[in-house]
Amino acid sequence: MSDDLAAPSEFDVPEGYVALDWRRGFGRQVGPLYRRSRDGAYTMAFRVEEHHTNGMANAHGGMLMTFADMAWGHVVSVETSSYWVTVRLNVDFLSSARLGDWVEGASEVLSTADELFVVRGRLWVGERTLLTGTGMFKAISPREARPGEKAYRAG
Repeated sequence: MSDDLAAPSEFDVPEGYVALDWRRGFGRQVGPLYRRSRDGAYTMAFRVEEHHTNGMANAHGGMLMTFADMAWGHVVSVETSSYWVTVRLNVDFLSSARLGDWVEGASEVLSTADELFVVRGRLWVGERTLLTGTGMFKAISPREARPGEKAYRAG
């Protein structure tokens, strides 16, 4: 018997999305995840696969919160080219995502006071909002800038 996850189903990735190359750690466990840049703003996404679901074949709430954390906090990477940690994440669950749904998420920066990024974010499937909320994130150490990121600048 194997504990391997089922092979991901084949599906079309919407135009502009590129798979994140996460081969280790927790990101690998919850993926595959995708990112798209449009007009300087980033949206992240994932297709709900069997390993993301609960007993009702909906995306597990923990997966949606994990994805919100990554999608909303990603702005810190873009703005600072640094690793970051989550200080606070508040979410309101409004709808569920079903097996096979393409879930997207993004955030907007509300404040950067005291080296903390406060954001308002949203997850959605098509026109249906799944989660809304706010997050607070802190840059913790600089790293090499990746494509589309601003060079690190000391606060």
